[in-house]
Amino acid sequence: MIIIKIGGGEKINIKGIISELHLLKDNFIIVHGANHLRNELATKLGAKIKTVTSVKGFSSVLSDESLIDLQLMAYAGLKNKRIVELCQQQGINAIGLTGLDGKLIKGKQNKGIRIRENGKLKIIRDNSGKPFEINTELLTLLLENGYTPVITVPIISEDGKALNSENDDIVSLLSNSLKAEKVIQFIEAKGLLANPAKEESLIKYLSKAELLQKVETSEGRIKRKLYAIQKLFTNPNMEVIISDGRIENPVTEILNNGGTIIK
Repeated sequence: MIIIKIGGGEKINIKGIISELHLLKDNFIIVHGANHLRNELATKLGAKIKTVTSVKGFSSVLSDESLIDLQLMAYAGLKNKRIVELCQQQGINAIGLTGLDGKLIKGKQNKGIRIRENGKLKIIRDNSGKPFEINTELLTLLLENGYTPVITVPIISEDGKALNSENDDIVSLLSNSLKAEKVIQFIEAKGLLANPAKEESLIKYLSKAELLQKVETSEGRIKRKLYAIQKLFTNPNMEVIISDGRIENPVTEILNNGGTIIK
């Protein structure tokens, strides 16, 4: 089983990715983002998106009701169905799902984000949460009957409310629940970079120990991403590939050992 995570950046070549998925010759599940589309919709609708950084250094979007509405439009709506459409064109019998559908991904609502504002500690509460349970029965039913799940946020709270969540955390939970042995992430870079400003600083190989070191020294959203990747290694046979989703042949690049490989 392979978990494929497609980033939500503007330059991701989704058509190129989907057209080459047959090369993987294995069952897979797709998890996708849509942050660029969400931001475009926010601009058109005159909605404001606020980003906050916790005292631990993790950066996240403040998930108020307006943000959840934008997610339902951008992630669950337009982006999800366009990916399903592309899959169907390639003979992949895809079905689009959010964590809400069939209680696919249950989450526990966050108690609050601890931030520091004007030198004072402050707790901000919003509609975000951490995934803790996958409806594996539903996923197994779909996979065994020839359907390919295409999954995105929001997830569902314990009391049935839509929650924003990090796709990296969802991927980790999916991987562990389904005992996947490979996770492929397509991002807007060649892979993990030693210097984010320099594409030529690609880190080709990374051990689990080196990954732990990078978690400690990173900041912002990359810190959150690396922390989530770290959770994948409860499976000792796990392989994570982080590669360029912008190029013409993203899957071929992976099969030729492109990107960053973490084992």
